[in-house]
Amino acid sequence: MGKFNDLELSQWREYTDIETDSLWIIDKRDNSGAHSGHYHGNFVPQIPHQLFSRYTKKGDWILDPFMGSGTSLIEAQRMGRNSIGIEIQHDVAKEAYDRIYTEKNDVVRTKVVVADSQTCDMNKILLSESINKVQFVIMHPPYWDIVKFSENPNDLSNCDSINEFLDSFGKVIDNSLSVLEKNRYCAVVIGDKYADKQVIPLGFYCMNLMMEKDLLLKAILVKNFGETKGKSNKQGIWRYRALASDFYIFKHEYIFIFKKVK
Repeated sequence: MGKFNDLELSQWREYTDIETDSLWIIDKRDNSGAHSGHYHGNFVPQIPHQLFSRYTKKGDWILDPFMGSGTSLIEAQRMGRNSIGIEIQHDVAKEAYDRIYTEKNDVVRTKVVVADSQTCDMNKILLSESINKVQFVIMHPPYWDIVKFSENPNDLSNCDSINEFLDSFGKVIDNSLSVLEKNRYCAVVIGDKYADKQVIPLGFYCMNLMMEKDLLLKAILVKNFGETKGKSNKQGIWRYRALASDFYIFKHEYIFIFKKVK
């Protein structure tokens, strides 16, 4: 049994569904059961499934400070992991809570908190579940201002500049990792942005920010980016724009894996 997962390495040949390559091609989103693809900005459930398989064990606690529609919490309870999700918007959190509990697993605990992950008292939230550390943190922040998720000025999608975004995201990182157990792992799912006729490498800015916090970079994964709601049925016009101008259409996003070693 692995130290941080339930994999039996003597049976490694049987784990054909677990990714070990750095390029992830996911053809179709898992929309089964409580997983719903309607919320703008949610990620495919296969991402948390892969990460939880590799870096957590049944009974571990997972923290998601950007809960959104609750994808990671749904996947966690399906896999026998406890989880805490924090969401800044009350209506989004309520909808996620209702969806999560349609698949309620009485073997594990799942907690939804309405709060700002930059400033909330993480220790108090954990104490309410009689724990003092989590074993994995998964972060899927807004890709800066590509999609405006709310009118809340503390919402990272409302940051006026890249520096403000990184400063705000840094506060979430510090707050979340303060309750991550030493020698355990965290992940950031993030994409880049195109603005003012240039690529803004948001993913690598976030990666560097994490590395500045003395986290050990363990993996840079690239996942294919399928058709988005904003580009639905508009692939032709986007291809024309790319050919007419000097850019390429984003078809990927990053998953950065880090280990907390200090």
